[in-house]
Amino acid sequence: MSLPVLFGANVDPVWANPHAALRLARQAEGAGLDLVTVQDHPYQAAFYDTWTLISYLAGATERITFVPTVASLPLRPPAVLAKSAASLDVLSGGRVQLGLGAGAFWEGIAAMDGPRRSAGEAVAAFAEALEVIRLMWSGERSVRYAGGHYRLSGVHPGPAPSPGLGIWTGAYGPRMLDLTGRRADGWMPSLGFLGLDRLPGAVGRLDTAAADAGRDPRDIRKIYNLAGIIGAESPDPFRGSVRQWTEQLVSTVREYGMNGFVYWPERDHARQLGVFAEEVVPAAREALADAAG
Repeated sequence: MSLPVLFGANVDPVWANPHAALRLARQAEGAGLDLVTVQDHPYQAAFYDTWTLISYLAGATERITFVPTVASLPLRPPAVLAKSAASLDVLSGGRVQLGLGAGAFWEGIAAMDGPRRSAGEAVAAFAEALEVIRLMWSGERSVRYAGGHYRLSGVHPGPAPSPGLGIWTGAYGPRMLDLTGRRADGWMPSLGFLGLDRLPGAVGRLDTAAADAGRDPRDIRKIYNLAGIIGAESPDPFRGSVRQWTEQLVSTVREYGMNGFVYWPERDHARQLGVFAEEVVPAAREALADAAG
């Protein structure tokens, strides 16, 4: 059975307007969206710390789920990140997912004394981090791990998270897609880095890796981050009218197997979020229900 299609909105972690993120998160929740995502770039002077912000937002909301897109592994040790995610999962009543990335913007990472990794090193560290996080969530009394990048030396994990807490990757390259298909719970590519022309190939690779590992590809959460604008008719995807957005969302579910979308408005965030949540999403949900029925 396929997963239900989720809809969400991105909230930028900018601090120049201190309460803007909370207003947008509450707007998204009030309008019936499922997710709020927050990008993680600790080296950006204009941004709050993402984990602190989503913890604050989760405490100030009641229903909506929060996801870092995606937590920067080189700056967030996986054992500590696992503890943070499990803690917020318990405190929020299961309203968090761990979006995790292997690393990007290496100059900024190095400026904060993080490791500067090659592509191969980043994938290897990410694979180890998945094992470390799973061990930290295992509920075992004591866990150990010896890898090339990370080690656990008899740590006592806790708290144990809910069964719904998963790891959603920001994967694009072949090795990361294979790793996601084999071992992750979700995938969060962005339209700006993976256009509709390349999406089928990436989905196919991920699904093949999942099937080869004995998993049902339909059980993997596949979220498409959509930076765009809702307005006048346009020939470009996710830059047109409500009708065009609705048709494009439905076709992306039916043709490519995506099962979630997060809107990143390019401007006029509050109004655009409202149009997406109150006009596009209900129309898309209705069309998907009609197609399923």
